[in-house]
Amino acid sequence: MEELKQERWKKLSEKYLFREPWLTVRHNSYELPDGRVIPDYYILEYPEWVNTIAVTKDGKFVFVSQYRPGLDRTSFELCAGVSEKSDKSMEEAARRELMEETGYGGGVWQEFMTVSANASTTTNLTHCFIAEGVELCGERHLDDGEDIKVHLLTLDEVRELLLHDEIKQATHLAPLWKYFALKNL
Repeated sequence: MEELKQERWKKLSEKYLFREPWLTVRHNSYELPDGRVIPDYYILEYPEWVNTIAVTKDGKFVFVSQYRPGLDRTSFELCAGVSEKSDKSMEEAARRELMEETGYGGGVWQEFMTVSANASTTTNLTHCFIAEGVELCGERHLDDGEDIKVHLLTLDEVRELLLHDEIKQATHLAPLWKYFALKNL
């Protein structure tokens, strides 16, 4: 495969416009390698995210659903969340999120892939995991702003969600499609 050889843009200025724990907005200006200038480029800084394809011992996929104000709809999703400063690793963050949101844990875990939600304007990555053989082993502990329902879906139900464009989160779609492709499902 051909190696990518492209010059980085030269940062001319940087100014923070908004800083909150869940979102930071930065205004930059850049000079392109050919001398053109982009005076207004906005970058969104987020903490690192995690998500998990969790499969129970009897082959059910652990999904959640919740209302998403940005799309004004309720969506099926993988269990996902933000890595917190107290998490020692991305896997620990993913395990914590799965337990908090669903009550499921245990199983055999592996890091699966890392994706960007939007590499042009966001700084964070989503670290995706597979957890096979999980089981209900505790109570959920939702954050104050969470209203999440847990669903145990069959392989056929997950396939139908994918084929009928029912999962909207790109950072959930990429690992699900890759998982289905690698497992020949």
